[in-house]
Amino acid sequence: MSKSSSSFVAVIALSITVASVSGCSWFHRGNKLYAASAESRPLEVPPELDTTTVAARSAPAGGSTTASATQQAVSQASVGFKVAGSRDEVFNRLGEALAKVEGLTITSRAQLLGAYDVTYAGASFLVRATATEGGVYIAAVDPRGLPVTADAAQQLIATLRTSLAP
Repeated sequence: MSKSSSSFVAVIALSITVASVSGCSWFHRGNKLYAASAESRPLEVPPELDTTTVAARSAPAGGSTTASATQQAVSQASVGFKVAGSRDEVFNRLGEALAKVEGLTITSRAQLLGAYDVTYAGASFLVRATATEGGVYIAAVDPRGLPVTADAAQQLIATLRTSLAP
């Protein structure tokens, strides 16, 4: 074998070795390294946002859960009541009723959202008027829209219920 042919064989062997070690896809067809990257995995839903977990938590023991049963459990946990009228009309009446509550401070109001940001008895929360079928639902909610069940919110909702209910 001549010196040039042995050099050629050495260069080819070195090229194959470098290509196989460097990650060339021809030599790593079965490698799942790239398939396991975070970008290619499906999104995971956090347990607190998984609807099956929420439904299981609100389901009665030993019973099956339906969408209406879950909705009833959420509405029972909320602090609120229903008033007849249009949302804008009830929102204005709500503002007048809140202004009359002793010890309550209206921090801000957002008519488009139907919400008053209030501070009452040391607690801060929103009092929201939401149009529903057959009236307006008034509830105490936190900034995320979840029901507030603190004593201050329950007291305020009871006061508002007596002043706004017909």
